[in-house]
Amino acid sequence: MNADVNSDTISYEDSKELARHADPAVRATLARRLDVRPEVLYFLAQDDDKEVRRIVAENNSAPSQSDVLLAKDNSDAVRSGLAGKIARVAPELSGAELDRAQKSTYDALEILAKDQLKVVRQVLSDTLKDLADAPADIIRILAQDVEIDVSGPVLENSPVLTEADLVEFINAGPINGAVSAIAKRDGLEAVVADAIVGTNDLSAIADMLGNDSAQIREQTLNDLIDRAPGIELWHKPLVARPALPEGAAERMAKFLAGNLIQELRKRSDLDAEALAKVTSIVGQRFGADGLDLTREPAKPGQDFLAIDPPMDALINMRNANKLSLDVIHKAMMVSDHTFVFAALLVLADIDIVVGRRIFQEKNARGVLALCWKAGFPANQAVQVQQRMARLAPEELIAAGENGEYPMDDSELEWQLQFFRDLARGGVG
Repeated sequence: MNADVNSDTISYEDSKELARHADPAVRATLARRLDVRPEVLYFLAQDDDKEVRRIVAENNSAPSQSDVLLAKDNSDAVRSGLAGKIARVAPELSGAELDRAQKSTYDALEILAKDQLKVVRQVLSDTLKDLADAPADIIRILAQDVEIDVSGPVLENSPVLTEADLVEFINAGPINGAVSAIAKRDGLEAVVADAIVGTNDLSAIADMLGNDSAQIREQTLNDLIDRAPGIELWHKPLVARPALPEGAAERMAKFLAGNLIQELRKRSDLDAEALAKVTSIVGQRFGADGLDLTREPAKPGQDFLAIDPPMDALINMRNANKLSLDVIHKAMMVSDHTFVFAALLVLADIDIVVGRRIFQEKNARGVLALCWKAGFPANQAVQVQQRMARLAPEELIAAGENGEYPMDDSELEWQLQFFRDLARGGVG
């Protein structure tokens, strides 16, 4: 064979000959060229070597007929490479009338949007999420994906999704994290905000409150402030809202922690009368001297034990399969210990008196047993010991080498029964 696959130009006859070369490296080099006739690339799209097929999948000169063929390829790498290429030309496929070539590419895109491999669908989602002219049907498929890594970017960013689409997805009871993704959308519409509130997804509502561009009706915001005293996760984003309803600052001053009251008093939209009312409430709560604004905010302690936890809200979240470990971890990271405590009680099916007793005793084994019963990973149980039980480093019980609980199930169950008996004895 005299044909050179690396020559500056290559004839049709030479390319046909090279496409049957015994060395897959030669065929791969040919598949990478942009000056090869479409029918040759289509032939290579059926090559026995998956690397050759992958290169064809990524070649912009490959014919659209090969897209449908490669979208069904048994190689994950081939389909992933094709997804990246097709997603880049997706805006050209959004017109009502598609020619035959475009129709083939659109069909391939639809196949890839339903691919069994998450990474393939992720490639499409990440590429299409910001495009205003991405195909609407494909965007809707991705937005309803069961994997939040796929649906999340589209739900949060895609300008193709309408207000009606978003409300429909919310009301359909999406997977964990989907409502939070919608809550972070730029310029979130008021009707969508109302739908988010209707889910009672505490984490998603917190994300919505933290979204400065979210349009939240005044009545909706007032209702959330009424519910907020027992939901610490909402306190910080409420204080930071760009605009608050009239009288909201005074109402919030009645339940906010000291450090957040300091932030509330710094708001530029508080007039003298509102500031005076907040100051009066602070005096009533913290004594005649009020808050010392020169002092650093106090570190979180065990205030959550003195607050009625939002049990009903978390029971609803659990029943709707929305009380995930990710949501609980997020609450822990923002020191919403009231939420985490309620989650422990709900998931472990433990009476509040028993749960309080465990933390009041600062008993590492008891805390570990409570976390185990609630289904927390052992490493997360260590965080609960540190952040909520306020145990010293030398008192902590660490997870095992492989992330397992260092006590067997019978010992953990015994610990819980011990605290049940303790509470039943009227000591709690």
